[in-house]
Amino acid sequence: MPKQGEKDYLKNIGQAGIEHAINKPFSDEKCGYYLMELGAIMELLPKPPATLLDLGCGTGWTSCFFAKRGYEVTGQDIAEDMIVCANKNKDKEGLKNINFIECDYENMNLDNKFDCAVFYDSLHHSEDEKEAIKCVYKSLKDGGVLIVCEPGKGHGSNLESLDAANKYKVTEKDMPPDLIIKIGKEAGFREYKIYPRMIQLYKAIYLHPERSILKKMFKFNVVRIMVAIYLMVFYKNRMGIVVLKK
Repeated sequence: MPKQGEKDYLKNIGQAGIEHAINKPFSDEKCGYYLMELGAIMELLPKPPATLLDLGCGTGWTSCFFAKRGYEVTGQDIAEDMIVCANKNKDKEGLKNINFIECDYENMNLDNKFDCAVFYDSLHHSEDEKEAIKCVYKSLKDGGVLIVCEPGKGHGSNLESLDAANKYKVTEKDMPPDLIIKIGKEAGFREYKIYPRMIQLYKAIYLHPERSILKKMFKFNVVRIMVAIYLMVFYKNRMGIVVLKK
């Protein structure tokens, strides 16, 4: 079952995989991208001090960043060993303003406790995204903000996702902005906005293209800028950051 796969994920990826997960983002070759994206999310959140729910927090690296920024953070994950690793990261950083809880975000009961909440690459692992967003809606105070930053259309059918779903028995699915907004409205959220994900700028401006024709084209800054503008304007509806307000 997919939920059991999520709970067993760390056990199944081996020691090297565990070390990589614990030390993110600095252990990852896309470290710069992750830092860009987390910075974008922080700019979209209400400013601290505020209470923040970090959903599907894994080993807690995002929670630690939010706590350092000044949020009072609750990190949630379904896997017991993820929470163990998250607490180790918390202790390593000497942070007092984080609390980690083990539960399922599709049936948690944390009513009216938080000013804001974040799904960062975690909602697409849900079995029932409607129940997940409904539970988060209930967890937010009036006027609270939910930020959903997820892979969009095509994610569930790409080879990497299919391999992970088969190998680790986890859920991998598309989670595009239009679906998130539809479910958010059904749950009761009254406002929404869509922003570009940083992966679009990262690929267009900062990443060095490997294919020779792209190398020649991307030598010109104007080309990079035009591609970035195109992606930000037209591609965000396919894969963007959704901000929902209660």
